[in-house]
Amino acid sequence: MENEGKGLHARVLESLGPAITAGDYPPGTVLRTDELEERFDVSRTVIREAVRVLESMQLVASRRRVGVTVRPTEEWNVYDPRVIGWRLAGRDRPRQLRSLTVLRSAVEPVAAGLAAQHATPAQCAELTEHAMGMVATSRGQQLDAYLVHDVAFHRIVLTASGNEMFARLGDVVAAVLTGRTQHHVMFTDPDPAAVTLHVQVAEAVRTGDAARAESLTREITAGAMAELDVLAP
Repeated sequence: MENEGKGLHARVLESLGPAITAGDYPPGTVLRTDELEERFDVSRTVIREAVRVLESMQLVASRRRVGVTVRPTEEWNVYDPRVIGWRLAGRDRPRQLRSLTVLRSAVEPVAAGLAAQHATPAQCAELTEHAMGMVATSRGQQLDAYLVHDVAFHRIVLTASGNEMFARLGDVVAAVLTGRTQHHVMFTDPDPAAVTLHVQVAEAVRTGDAARAESLTREITAGAMAELDVLAP
């Protein structure tokens, strides 16, 4: 019964969340609990649980005698991976991808430079392992396997920077890379030059060459932006 409740809650959440982020419910729209119960054919408890999650993302505000009100876009928690995923699945995908890629361009090169100064031997080994994993899966349309290594690589760079604020962006970068793959906003096979750059970043981090690690990562994010110009203009 508990699992059934979770399934119902997830169904409501995965319907309302994308609809809100897509603009189907503009800011200021009031969603009445009783109407949501009827629409989804679920209990008030299920609706409240879904609304609670949406509130945690700052997508809505719930007030007694008013209902559930959609909040202004600028108040949303745009760093929440689910919000990112929903926006990438909607019609605002190109703008969202550009916004996130600009964020990556500002953060990841600096993080890579710091990683070259602070990464542990274990982190260097993991970085190299995933860079080589990217090489091994970069051909033959193995995008899902490639994605696993790509996400892990960038998470390690952010964590190895030693900056806890950068490390917390791991989920954001993972959501961007995942969304880009799921929605086919990348080439069928990854760009060989980009794959090589990842290998070179791993080596620069391992050898403690901060300037090179930063410069190479800047090339990676610039390449990601150039790819968007072609695939999501």
